[in-house]
Amino acid sequence: MKAARTIHVALGLAVALAVAPARGEDWPTRPISLVVPFGPGSGTDLVARQIAAPLGEKLGQPVIVQNMGGAGGLIGVSRVAKATPDGYEMVVGSLDTFAQSPSLRKQPPYDSIKDFEPAGLAVVQPLILIARKDLPVSNMREFAAYVKQNGSKMQFGSAGVGTANHLVCYELTRALGANVTHVSYRGSAEAMTDMLAGHLDFYCILAIGAVPYIKSGTLKAIAVLTDERSPALPDVPTAKEQGFDFGNFYYWMGLFFPKGTPAPIVTKLNTALGATLDRQDLQARLRAVATSVVPAERRSPDYLRGFLASEIKTWGAAIKESGIEPN
Repeated sequence: MKAARTIHVALGLAVALAVAPARGEDWPTRPISLVVPFGPGSGTDLVARQIAAPLGEKLGQPVIVQNMGGAGGLIGVSRVAKATPDGYEMVVGSLDTFAQSPSLRKQPPYDSIKDFEPAGLAVVQPLILIARKDLPVSNMREFAAYVKQNGSKMQFGSAGVGTANHLVCYELTRALGANVTHVSYRGSAEAMTDMLAGHLDFYCILAIGAVPYIKSGTLKAIAVLTDERSPALPDVPTAKEQGFDFGNFYYWMGLFFPKGTPAPIVTKLNTALGATLDRQDLQARLRAVATSVVPAERRSPDYLRGFLASEIKTWGAAIKESGIEPN
């Protein structure tokens, strides 16, 4: 009896020890995988790598970036949606993969709301309206007048149908009452090649991609398409400053765990993320790649949950208005 009782107690302790980490008390005890659903060198990848190392320092375990590109980010996000919810795999969720994708697929491989636990919104990047260097405009008023007069002969590009580049430029031309031809490419690199060659008239690009072209003078900055100027391009006025309130268009990124990840783990990650984002050296490095840390009041899991629902609704309406058919 005594031996049986001893075995029973030992088994009970083993079960307790196995369950404890799942509740979050000891998490993390090993490296954490941060899936970037785009290739190395992408804007998302650059930002994720800036955050991963100091975040790992705060957590006491390395945060290892794993690039898993393909299908516009759907492959990497789908993997995390199906991962074990133990806190050791998370994904960089963003405007396109979490807010726009639900309206672009007839049968989405994941549900942005139901399949994930939001851990925290982290950073934003403004979109910039740029034009070929020989387009005869230098500000938003001149651009608007030119597009209204010549829109039927003009072309704007994007990194693909339904991307932020496409939808923001579509919203802009619609607000101006113009009908401009959209040219879709397989990625931003191909689109920018044609921009530089003068085959496209304008493009709505993430600031991280715009900075080198604007500073070199190879492309022309017309306006920042957010409410505030970009720290990376302080001399470029916003569209709103120039009298055009199209909207507040920026690309956001946050961290998400698989659904069912214990609340203590989500809370611990969110606390570490907040402390990481408050580091002045990190903020300086992010500003260098045209990225801004969101204020503390916008970093909570609850905020990200509500924000995501709002973004899905907003972009779903924009996609419907644009006439894009889900594939």
